[in-house]
Amino acid sequence: MARDTIARAEQADARQYAGAELEEARAQLVMAEKAVAEESMTKADQLAKQASVAARLAMARTEAAKAAEINREMGRGADALDVEMGRQGEHK
Repeated sequence: MARDTIARAEQADARQYAGAELEEARAQLVMAEKAVAEESMTKADQLAKQASVAARLAMARTEAAKAAEINREMGRGADALDVEMGRQGEHK
């Protein structure tokens, strides 16, 4: 489950937008795998859950960053349209 969540975060470009959270998820997963090898299943389960939470946070931050980029682009487009409309109005 944690591995799948991390993979989804990577596919969502979390490396670019939420690298720290993605790295935290990976680190938690590595520790969970080590705990499994040591047969410490309770600890492994806890670490795997923490890895999933960190990966979901990475996805959420990525989505928020992408939305902010879109909003900035739309704002620039609206500003450009306002300028062009002003030019058109000056020529009439």
